[in-house]
Parts: sequence; C-alpha cells; structure tokens
Amino acid sequence: MTNDQVIDAREVPLGGLRRLLVHRTLPHRDLPTIGAWCFVDHFGPTDEPMAVLPHPHTGLQTVTWPIAGETRHRDSLGSDVVLKPEQLNLMTSGDGVSHSEFSVGDTTGMHGVQLWVALPEAARLVPADFEHLPDLPRVSGEGWTGIVLIGTLAGGTSPARVHSPLVGAEIRVDGAAQIPLDPSFEHGLLALDGDVRLGEGGDPVRHRQLQYLAPGRDSVTLQADRPTTLMLIGGEPLEDELIMWWNFIGRTHEDIERAREEWEAAADRFGHVDGHDGQVIPAPPLPNSRLKPRRRA
Repeated sequence: MTNDQVIDAREVPLGGLRRLLVHRTLPHRDLPTIGAWCFVDHFGPTDEPMAVLPHPHTGLQTVTWPIAGETRHRDSLGSDVVLKPEQLNLMTSGDGVSHSEFSVGDTTGMHGVQLWVALPEAARLVPADFEHLPDLPRVSGEGWTGIVLIGTLAGGTSPARVHSPLVGAEIRVDGAAQIPLDPSFEHGLLALDGDVRLGEGGDPVRHRQLQYLAPGRDSVTLQADRPTTLMLIGGEPLEDELIMWWNFIGRTHEDIERAREEWEAAADRFGHVDGHDGQVIPAPPLPNSRLKPRRRA
C-alpha cells in the first residue's frame, strides 16, 4: 500500500471473557504496519466492562489510551495502577511479559484505544518495562488541540520511551484545521467519535475508519462539522519483516512456537500477575502451516 487509502474496521471479541467487542484496523491484509505501529484496537463507547485475564506478550510495546472510563493494569513486573482518561500506559515486553486489564468503577461509556508498537530487531530483547505517564504535553494550532502520547508533534515531545522514530497523539478538531506532519513518516488517522474530511469538501474518514497517509506530506488539512476526536499515529516505514500471531511478535515460526510453548508451561519467561488466583488466558493452537511474515500488498 503506497497511496492514501481508507481502512474499514472489523469487529473482534477481546480475549478472556470475550464480552467486549473492539474495532480493529491494524494489522490489515494490505498494510501490516504504519511505521512500527502494528496493531490498533478501538473500543467503545460501551457499557460493557473490560475484563482481560493475564496474557503474554513478546516483541512489542503496548500503548493504552483511555478516552472515558478507568482500567486497572497489573503485570508480571509488579505494576498495579489505575489508568484514567488523558493518561498513558506504555508496557515494553522485551522477550516476555504478562499483564491483565480490568475495568474499575462505573463502566458507563467506556471508550479508548489499545495499540501495539513492534520492537525493531535491535531492541527486541530489551528488558521488560512499564511506564504510567499522567502528564503529557499539550499542543494546539488553528482549529485543533492535541495531547502527544509518543514522539514529537507541533513542538511538544512526550517523555514515553520508544525504540524507533514514531509519533502518536490524540487530536481534537473543531472546524478547519491543518495538522503538521513529518514528511519522512507514513501516518494514520483513526476517527474516534465522528466523521472528518480531508480538506474542505474532501473525502470523508468515517467514524472508526483509519485513513492511511503515505510519506511525503508535511501537513494534513482536516474539516469537521462538529468537534471531533482523532488518533494520529505515524513513523518511519518499518523495514523488519514481522511474524504476528496471537499476542506475540517474532521473526520466525520457531520464535512464536517457543513463546507459545513457554506460556503454556508457565515458564519464568513471562512471570506471574498477582491477584487472579492463577487464572490466565490459554494460548490458542498454532495453525497446521508455518507462520509467515505479513507483507504489504
């Protein structure tokens, strides 16, 4: 995929108790990544609670951004925090970590985004880590305001630690707005609570759709008929070939096979998440054929 294109979301049940439906736009059959962003789930608004038992990750960072509602994050590093709107959770798996996520308090109108960033080859085995970031930079321009989750936008730089050139921001558009972009990045715009248009009278990006923008742009012009929230993601195109299966990212079929076996065996690699009486999400069976890297169309 080299040209600008809109990606429709598909509904997927979120693991464990499988009560919460999410709307997934990445990975897409024609577009496995945008920069190192490799996974985008948009959930809500919904009154269904989030209830995800301990599960493992390898080869990635999880980026959790709530718009409404609160979620308790516990992980095998000993972290135990309640995540609130306009706060960021960033968990780095390295070679192995596990965590759980459960709604707390009033679940009316739960709404947010869960994203993954693929760790590049040079950082695939960095130590597992967790950051809870309650204070993030605010940026603005004519017709828009934003919060910078990852990287730099409009002079604001997030303190979140990532391992490849990236940007991630919540953008609020009211009327006509021009958002600055890094022309070396490819970008994606996810419509979180309504429709926007690319420029006055331009093509619409419908609610829950992801608009892909190829490298070469130094800005994007947006038009919204009412105040509308978007998620902006972007980064330098990722050269690594990734094998993504369940909650694991590797480079070979054997990487994934070993991670699955060790999770099922409760190996030390993934640690233990307190507070769930030993309950975990079991790994699904591997397919009969060898897993292959996802490639762009």
